[in-house]
Amino acid sequence: MSIPLNRLKLEQTDRALAVFAPLSGKPVPRGGWLRAVRESLGLSLRAQAARVGVTAPSLFKAEASEAEGRITLGQLRKLAEGLDCEVVYALVPRRPLGEVVEAQADKLAREAVLGVAHSMALEEQRPSNAFVDQLIEDRRRALLAGSWAKLWR
Repeated sequence: MSIPLNRLKLEQTDRALAVFAPLSGKPVPRGGWLRAVRESLGLSLRAQAARVGVTAPSLFKAEASEAEGRITLGQLRKLAEGLDCEVVYALVPRRPLGEVVEAQADKLAREAVLGVAHSMALEEQRPSNAFVDQLIEDRRRALLAGSWAKLWR
């Protein structure tokens, strides 16, 4: 993917995920969302199980699985549909994706340049800090201008 396309894809993904950021870290109800919604609607376990075509013990297990984070998305979607709900699924980055990419490029640039600078220092030929900083910045820019896949190898 070209650099402009990488940036565009990253910015579009960041924008799409931004709406979910306020939900990050919010607690899940103690018994899970399936149970919370079912009970809020006044549905018994048996009545809801009949509505979605499963046995009451199966629904009980599914609700427990959801509360423990072990339910599959497919099963959660099916059971949510039976509550006239939809599952909204997203990964919420802890920081903007652009920052993640730039931090990785900076890390790799520092490793590359400081490794050489260290070897030169052992030979009493270490360049000035300003020169090393400029080399790091140049390497970082080169990494960001290349294939981002190389940042993660």
